[in-house]
Amino acid sequence: MREIALQGLWKNNPGLVQLLGLCPLLAVTTSVINGLGLGLATTLVLAASNLCVSLIRNVVRAEIRIPVFVMIIASLVTAVELAMNAWFHDLLIVTNCAIIGRAEAFASRNRPLPALFDGLMMGAGFTLVLLVLGGMRELLGHGTLLAGADMMFGAGTDITLHLLADDGGFLLALLPPGAFLGLGLLVAAKNVIDRRLERRIQTTPAAISSAAQPG
Repeated sequence: MREIALQGLWKNNPGLVQLLGLCPLLAVTTSVINGLGLGLATTLVLAASNLCVSLIRNVVRAEIRIPVFVMIIASLVTAVELAMNAWFHDLLIVTNCAIIGRAEAFASRNRPLPALFDGLMMGAGFTLVLLVLGGMRELLGHGTLLAGADMMFGAGTDITLHLLADDGGFLLALLPPGAFLGLGLLVAAKNVIDRRLERRIQTTPAAISSAAQPG
């Protein structure tokens, strides 16, 4: 379970490593609240679809598994979208191809509990990327964080943080090119961290001593 969590949150993060679901990721992350809404919806569908696919993995024939997976995911996406339209009309929710990717790559090959946990961790990793990217764009574009919380938490909810002067903001951050630049910076930062961690592991005394031992 620890490795599954690490894969979803960092090593194989859908937004930073697999680079799946870029269209909704880049389109929706103009604010923290939009990112949170998309992340929660995606996590719910990922967990539910992984569980369903895992439960039927030994029943569905290989020739028709992809259409069956698509039907399951489409049903879950429709249910989530209807629920969001009923309670949070103003919040844009879009799901993405990361869901079918995990259904095929993991859920169809593993037992229900690991599949469910994988869906939760992949969704959590995706949500973290959405929150960070949405926070960056909202802060640079509007000078605020958590604006529009009423869309998710109900009318009258105002937890907006005004962190920068309201002088129009940096418009590029709110446009599609700004989304690409922000995501590129996050991917680059992850790669730098990974390389430093790898070098640190290679230079530890244990690693050096094991490398020095004769074969």
